[in-house]
Amino acid sequence: MDTKRIKAFKTSIRAYYKRAGRHDLPWRNIAAAADGTRDPYRILVSEVMLQQTQVSRVLKKYDEFLKEFPTVNALAKAPVAKVLRVWQGLGYNRRALLLKRAAEAVVRDFQGTFPRTAAELESLPGIGQSTRGALMAFAFSAPTAFIETNIRAVFLHFFFKGKKRVHDRDILPLIERTLDRVNPREWYYALMDYGVYLKLSLPNPSRRSAHHVRQSPFEGSNRQVRAEIVRFMLGKRHATLGEIERHIRGAVGDTPHDIRKNIDNLVREGFMRKNGKSCSV
Repeated sequence: MDTKRIKAFKTSIRAYYKRAGRHDLPWRNIAAAADGTRDPYRILVSEVMLQQTQVSRVLKKYDEFLKEFPTVNALAKAPVAKVLRVWQGLGYNRRALLLKRAAEAVVRDFQGTFPRTAAELESLPGIGQSTRGALMAFAFSAPTAFIETNIRAVFLHFFFKGKKRVHDRDILPLIERTLDRVNPREWYYALMDYGVYLKLSLPNPSRRSAHHVRQSPFEGSNRQVRAEIVRFMLGKRHATLGEIERHIRGAVGDTPHDIRKNIDNLVREGFMRKNGKSCSV
């Protein structure tokens, strides 16, 4: 990739961002403050919420979540059941649990202040290279190369036309070479917004990634059984194993998935407690 091609690529991305960037997203908050939010806690909340979840759904939940848990300390101290209740509507309950555990780790291991190094950030529960990179770029303006789904789509579109099964290890050097080291924050926002534009206007370029996994339907899945158990228990607080089983069969039908095994897994993961033949949250 020569200098001319890099310049043309950056010009295209920045022109789109200037014209149609999502500057009003609350976790960016650029309209309200010249440099937007740099609070790593708020950025972490938004990044976890946005994983495989539509922006429209996150917009409805983000402010509500922060109203209930305005700081990392508030989330760390909150009961699991309360966190899960506020999270309802976003799906992927496990992410809410990991987000709370990450908050607990920040308070316990870092005295309530988010660490700034890649290794320390990735030591937090549920934080991989993508979320770590977002925190470093958006909260700390650290020029670090990372990949998430929209960034991947952009590089596949511009530099891997017609190629299939493209691995992230082939994309990362291009991300590193094109990275804006003065303002990585705005550059990554621009890349992400362009990736969203591509997915809305073209066949999703991410399908040509070696890492692309098509999500199986929710209806009838084991994910649905788990989610319904959690939803039921949050509303009831206490229930016998038999009550849970009867509710699940009434809510999702005669499922082939093992309800008792799902209950045991949810207990082991920390979603609820089990005492003999009854459960509670």
